[in-house]
Amino acid sequence: QLQASGGGLVQAVDSLQVSCAASGVMFSLYDMAWFRQAPGKEREFVAAIKWTGGTYYTESVKGRFTISSDNGQNMVHLQMSSLKPEDTAVYYCAAEETSLVVGVPRSAPAYSYWGQGTLVTVSS
Repeated sequence: QLQASGGGLVQAVDSLQVSCAASGVMFSLYDMAWFRQAPGKEREFVAAIKWTGGTYYTESVKGRFTISSDNGQNMVHLQMSSLKPEDTAVYYCAAEETSLVVGVPRSAPAYSYWGQGTLVTVSS
Protein backbone atom coordinates (compact mmCIF):
# COMPACT_ATOMS: atom_id res chain seq x y z
CA GLN A 1 0.00 0.00 0.00
CA LEU A 2 1.26 3.46 -0.93
CA GLN A 3 0.20 6.67 0.79
CA ALA A 4 1.15 10.01 -0.72
CA SER A 5 1.19 13.25 1.23
CA GLY A 6 2.56 16.77 1.20
CA GLY A 7 0.70 18.45 -1.61
CA GLY A 8 -0.60 21.97 -1.34
CA LEU A 9 -0.89 25.42 -2.85
CA VAL A 10 2.33 27.32 -3.45
CA GLN A 11 3.44 30.25 -5.51
CA ALA A 12 5.71 30.03 -8.52
CA VAL A 13 9.43 29.64 -7.68
CA ASP A 14 8.51 28.24 -4.25
CA SER A 15 9.54 24.77 -3.09
CA LEU A 16 7.48 21.84 -1.86
CA GLN A 17 8.15 18.24 -0.91
CA VAL A 18 5.73 15.40 -1.47
CA SER A 19 6.29 12.07 0.22
CA CYS A 20 5.12 8.51 -0.19
CA ALA A 21 4.96 5.93 2.58
CA ALA A 22 5.04 2.31 1.52
CA SER A 23 3.76 -0.58 3.59
CA GLY A 24 3.54 -4.27 2.94
CA VAL A 25 6.45 -4.35 0.50
CA MET A 26 10.14 -4.93 0.81
CA PHE A 27 11.10 -1.43 -0.19
CA SER A 28 14.55 -2.30 -1.44
CA LEU A 29 13.12 -4.71 -4.03
CA TYR A 30 11.03 -2.09 -5.79
CA ASP A 31 11.56 0.76 -8.18
CA MET A 32 9.72 3.78 -6.84
CA ALA A 33 8.39 6.49 -9.11
CA TRP A 34 6.42 9.70 -9.16
CA PHE A 35 3.93 10.45 -11.88
CA ARG A 36 1.67 13.44 -12.27
CA GLN A 37 -1.56 14.14 -14.04
CA ALA A 38 -2.78 17.61 -14.90
CA PRO A 39 -6.45 18.27 -15.72
CA GLY A 40 -7.28 17.01 -19.19
CA LYS A 41 -3.88 15.43 -19.68
CA GLU A 42 -2.49 11.93 -19.48
CA ARG A 43 -0.52 10.73 -16.50
CA GLU A 44 3.15 11.42 -17.09
CA PHE A 45 6.39 10.17 -15.62
CA VAL A 46 8.20 12.66 -13.37
CA ALA A 47 11.00 10.84 -11.54
CA ALA A 48 12.05 7.45 -10.25
CA ILE A 49 14.62 5.86 -8.01
CA LYS A 50 15.90 2.35 -8.45
CA TRP A 51 16.95 -0.01 -5.70
CA THR A 52 20.56 0.69 -6.70
CA GLY A 53 20.04 4.36 -5.83
CA GLY A 54 20.01 5.45 -9.45
CA THR A 55 17.67 8.33 -10.16
CA TYR A 56 15.81 9.25 -13.32
CA TYR A 57 13.91 12.38 -14.28
CA THR A 58 11.78 13.66 -17.07
CA GLU A 59 13.51 16.47 -18.90
CA SER A 60 11.20 19.24 -17.74
CA VAL A 61 12.05 18.75 -14.05
CA LYS A 62 15.78 18.05 -14.26
CA GLY A 63 17.69 20.42 -12.01
CA ARG A 64 14.53 21.40 -10.14
CA PHE A 65 13.21 18.16 -8.63
CA THR A 66 15.08 15.62 -6.54
CA ILE A 67 13.83 12.14 -5.71
CA SER A 68 15.19 10.33 -2.69
CA SER A 69 14.35 7.32 -0.61
CA ASP A 70 14.58 6.43 3.05
CA ASN A 71 14.73 2.66 3.08
CA GLY A 72 14.64 2.49 6.85
CA GLN A 73 11.33 4.34 6.91
CA ASN A 74 10.03 2.85 3.65
CA MET A 75 9.48 6.32 2.25
CA VAL A 76 10.26 8.09 -0.98
CA HIS A 77 10.34 11.86 -1.29
CA LEU A 78 10.13 14.27 -4.17
CA GLN A 79 11.66 17.64 -3.37
CA MET A 80 10.40 20.20 -5.87
CA SER A 81 12.08 23.58 -6.27
CA SER A 82 11.60 26.52 -8.60
CA LEU A 83 8.05 25.39 -9.13
CA LYS A 84 6.17 26.61 -12.17
CA PRO A 85 2.43 26.85 -12.84
CA GLU A 86 2.82 24.03 -15.36
CA ASP A 87 3.88 21.74 -12.51
CA THR A 88 0.31 21.92 -11.22
CA ALA A 89 -1.06 18.37 -11.12
CA VAL A 90 -2.06 15.48 -8.94
CA TYR A 91 1.14 13.69 -8.03
CA TYR A 92 1.04 9.92 -7.66
CA CYS A 93 3.66 7.60 -6.27
CA ALA A 94 4.03 4.20 -7.84
CA ALA A 95 6.01 1.03 -7.27
CA GLU A 96 7.05 -1.91 -9.35
CA GLU A 97 9.27 -4.87 -8.62
CA THR A 98 12.74 -3.98 -9.69
CA SER A 99 14.69 -5.75 -12.38
CA LEU A 100 18.28 -6.07 -13.51
CA VAL A 101 17.52 -3.97 -16.57
CA VAL A 102 19.32 -0.65 -16.57
CA GLY A 103 16.92 2.19 -16.01
CA VAL A 104 13.30 2.23 -14.92
CA PRO A 105 9.96 2.05 -16.70
CA ARG A 106 8.56 5.45 -17.64
CA SER A 107 5.05 4.39 -18.60
CA ALA A 108 2.26 4.26 -16.06
CA PRO A 109 0.96 0.78 -17.05
CA ALA A 110 4.35 -0.67 -16.11
CA TYR A 111 3.71 0.04 -12.44
CA SER A 112 1.56 -2.32 -10.40
CA TYR A 113 1.12 -0.35 -7.20
CA TRP A 114 -0.21 3.19 -6.85
CA GLY A 115 -0.89 5.69 -4.13
CA GLN A 116 -4.01 7.83 -4.02
CA GLY A 117 -2.36 11.03 -5.28
CA THR A 118 -1.73 14.39 -3.73
CA LEU A 119 -2.61 17.70 -5.38
CA VAL A 120 0.08 20.27 -6.04
CA THR A 121 -1.12 23.67 -7.22
CA VAL A 122 1.37 26.32 -8.29
CA SER A 123 -0.01 29.82 -8.70
CA SER A 124 1.65 32.41 -10.92
